[in-house]
Amino acid sequence: MKIAKEFKEFISRGNVIDLAVAVIIGGAFTAIINSLVNDLINPLLSLLTGGYDFASLSIALGSGEGAAVLSYGAFIAAIINFLMVALVVFFLVKGINKLARKKEEEPAAVKDCPYCAESIAKDAVRCPRCTSILEPERIPEELR
Repeated sequence: MKIAKEFKEFISRGNVIDLAVAVIIGGAFTAIINSLVNDLINPLLSLLTGGYDFASLSIALGSGEGAAVLSYGAFIAAIINFLMVALVVFFLVKGINKLARKKEEEPAAVKDCPYCAESIAKDAVRCPRCTSILEPERIPEELR
């Protein structure tokens, strides 16, 4: 019973559920990227290579039907798939970071006290650290 309870707590954690969702979305995203590479990019690359079917490039390592085949075109297609996924993830993270920076609050307006060099509020007329009067002209007459 204790193991079942611990397992339930483990599965119920937010980060485990987030990871499961990410894996599922990643699988679907991989299918999209594979289609992008196989159906759009590889045909364009075949134009550059003189009309060769880029993904089916291979070298036979022997003769006959059972000879081993070195499919370097499929390997290059896999590299292109990886680079496309990495590029899209890069742009997603860059966009998310840009949105996160916009949401951050502006830092409080501060200035340094000329006497003790501590950071204080920009509108302060007296330093809370060293109690120096910073702008005597801004202090009301009744408080002088």
